[in-house]
Amino acid sequence: MECPACREASLVEILTKRSVLIDRCRRCDGIWLDRGEVFLFSRDPQRLEQHLASGPGARRPTDRRCPRCQVAMETRAFLRPDLEVDECPQCEGIWFDAGELQQALEMDRRLLDLRSDSMFARGREEPTAEAERDRTGRDERARRRLRDIAAGALPLPNLLVRSAGVLVLLYALLGAVLIALVEFSVLPAAAALLIGVAIVVFQYVFSPWIMDLSLRFLYRCSWVEPEQLPDHLYKFVRETTARQKMRFPWIGLIDDGAPNAFTYGHTPNDMRVVITRGILELLDPPEVEAVVAHELGHGKHWDMALMTFAQLVPLLMYYTYRTLISIRSSGRDRSAAARLAIAVSAYVLYIVSEYIVLWFSRCREYHADRFAGNVTGNPNALASALVKIAYGLAAQKEAGKEEGEKRKERAGRLEAISALGIFDPGAARALVASAVGATAGAAGQVSKENLQSAMQWDLWNPWAKFYELNSTHPLIANRLRYLADQAAALGQEPYIVFDRRQPESYWDEFLVDLFMMFLPWLALGAVLLAWLGSGAGAGAAQVGIGLAAAAFGGGWLAKTLFTYRGGFFAPLNVAGLLHKVKVSSVRPVPARVRGRIIGRGVPGLIWSEDFVLRDQTGILFLDYRQPLRIWEWLFGLLRAGAYIGRDVAVTGWFRRAPVPYLEIKTLEADGETRHCYAYHAKIALAVVIVVVGLVIALGGLAA
Repeated sequence: MECPACREASLVEILTKRSVLIDRCRRCDGIWLDRGEVFLFSRDPQRLEQHLASGPGARRPTDRRCPRCQVAMETRAFLRPDLEVDECPQCEGIWFDAGELQQALEMDRRLLDLRSDSMFARGREEPTAEAERDRTGRDERARRRLRDIAAGALPLPNLLVRSAGVLVLLYALLGAVLIALVEFSVLPAAAALLIGVAIVVFQYVFSPWIMDLSLRFLYRCSWVEPEQLPDHLYKFVRETTARQKMRFPWIGLIDDGAPNAFTYGHTPNDMRVVITRGILELLDPPEVEAVVAHELGHGKHWDMALMTFAQLVPLLMYYTYRTLISIRSSGRDRSAAARLAIAVSAYVLYIVSEYIVLWFSRCREYHADRFAGNVTGNPNALASALVKIAYGLAAQKEAGKEEGEKRKERAGRLEAISALGIFDPGAARALVASAVGATAGAAGQVSKENLQSAMQWDLWNPWAKFYELNSTHPLIANRLRYLADQAAALGQEPYIVFDRRQPESYWDEFLVDLFMMFLPWLALGAVLLAWLGSGAGAGAAQVGIGLAAAAFGGGWLAKTLFTYRGGFFAPLNVAGLLHKVKVSSVRPVPARVRGRIIGRGVPGLIWSEDFVLRDQTGILFLDYRQPLRIWEWLFGLLRAGAYIGRDVAVTGWFRRAPVPYLEIKTLEADGETRHCYAYHAKIALAVVIVVVGLVIALGGLAA
């Protein structure tokens, strides 16, 4: 973004000590705050909003243009009549000239708390060496590593060796358990072999056909002829499959504006690639080709078959555990102890193998990324597509007349496309969640400053590592790093090199979040241990149970109040929300967001109750949550479709897990307000548990 005052210098992002990013001009020291970001620094944001709303309302046009929207800004009073700032009437961002933010601080320190942020010092002080390193964004170690890769001094990781090693390890564990079963005569060898073969055959043979039926009737997916694809995509797929000696895949189209992609099938010659309309509308042609190439990579590497065989191991481990536990033994059964030991070992190995399979899946994603970079010769195209789909950072632009006519021409044939497997379908219900804001063919470029802002959470917040450990897909920031290495190896300038220095540790917030997440169970365990340690007799069991239940309910109540912070919901946009690093599924940011609903949370699913929202700065997943699942299902089936394409105002809690999303509290459209009551139900249930527990405990005391 260009400075609206200098009109020549570019704004650079600076990370404050509150872990919020702001944009500053290094030439004139002006500061840009996106919509609502000023509330993230306020001691009393609700009072600040009231103060701003009740202040002088006169506005004057100015010749300065908004650095984000490029529309003419307006001059207005801020806090006091004698302090005037520039505000964008469209995105509501605020521009402070040098010293104006300090003046606002001096006017009312009760409202703004910015004293701890050194970048707000008066004047144009010469930056220190440490600050200069942060501002210029030069991490010499990262640059040196990329130069070494380009020179051939550092090889790229051998993903094939990793994958083979995982499969060998998984089946070695499974073989050890089956051998133990046979040796202790718990299970005949033929039965053990038959179980494994039957499960593999059923899953491998029938799952693609089941998926075909599901997509056709539940997701309204239509299968199209290759010639119906856009010319550039048809040509790319035809040439790539010919070079790789693969058949042209079946192409499925889902009419939904939320971008996503996945693939499935039996073999490389029997694969299906499913994409959504959002992929075509929101990505440029090279990016569309890179996403499809990623899916072709899954087919070329036999990932469908490999993942089927890999997932068989934990399935058999769990089956073994359940079978052995269910076998009843008499007191004379000498194999009972051995059977119990094998059952416990099988369950432990089941958990271990589950995490190994997840790691194996993440490795296959890197492998598919590598394939896409090789066949397109442009790893940066896939990196750009991942950024747009995963972080929602492309600037929104209107399509030109020519592009609009092209879209109308292909209406009915290509209005929907869904991309298969480009993201983890288990994260935040649908990884279509964070998408792109630029229409196909638009010339807008993603801001690398905004991209680094979004990557900060992936690379710095401990919750990101926790979520990745339990995910089938790597964090986007890690995939971008691999693609940067590949681009360097091909002699290209990487799309992005993350070169920011972490200002502080986030482990303190992580540990607090973890404590709050398990607080109900910790409270329950503490009371039970205290009761057992007190040596109370059997007659006091009712008291102990009642107090334990009350402690569990109290812990649940405290956790709910922590995870659903209320009071004030700051008006923010998507870019402003992504600037926040200290956020997780447990530690939210209460916010109000305005934008347009462009698609369902799960593209094409006829009962998907969630949404994808777009504003001027990006795209955000909206999580519609009610106390009962049937309530959500009915809303998705009967009401959700009416919101597609409408402008809405959403109040809720912004979270990351790891995909950024907003859990809806209220959804307003055309004067109609819909409420979500998950928060109220959790509060009510916690109070009921506390009351019931206390009643039980008092009853025990009375007895």
